[in-house]
Amino acid sequence: MLRRLYDWTLSLAARKSAEWWLAFIAFIESSIFLVPADVLYLPMALSRPDRAYRYAIVATVASVLGGIAGWFLGHYAFEAVAKPVLEFYGKYDEFEALKLASGTGIILLMLVTSGLSHLPPIKVVTILAGVVGFPLGWFIVSAIIARGARFLFLAWLLRTYGEPIKHFIEKRLGLLAGIAAAALILLYLLVKYLH
Repeated sequence: MLRRLYDWTLSLAARKSAEWWLAFIAFIESSIFLVPADVLYLPMALSRPDRAYRYAIVATVASVLGGIAGWFLGHYAFEAVAKPVLEFYGKYDEFEALKLASGTGIILLMLVTSGLSHLPPIKVVTILAGVVGFPLGWFIVSAIIARGARFLFLAWLLRTYGEPIKHFIEKRLGLLAGIAAAALILLYLLVKYLH
């Protein structure tokens, strides 16, 4: 099922309505959808490098709005909507573990790491932020910074290096972003426990 969903999302890049689909996928990815918007963003930006930054802005705005929707789902409709979505994707146990270990600093760190590298999945963190009542203003600022940095960095890479970078991005960017996220987490823990 996941492969068909991925292939379907990728097929949207060839449509005239691709920009609208990018906004839609980026929006629902941040709250309920499994496939990252990058799957649609990358082929769109490669086929139209002159629009890479425009697509990055569309994806960022839609992703932040989707994150806000996820926050509201967690805050106001956890039992009715968010919990069944997490259970459907098999993320409920991960969510509960994160909820038990979460303070404001950890939530902020997870918002940044999930925005940059999908670790943990962004939908889990947006819902969690709403459940624990993470301040909505800080949530929005961190989402803009993390998601904007991700999409604008991809736009820069694609505009600068073109097609050859696509394979590198598809195969290694998740790993590199994961390493950067791990470094941020270690830095946060060091600062927290040394003070």
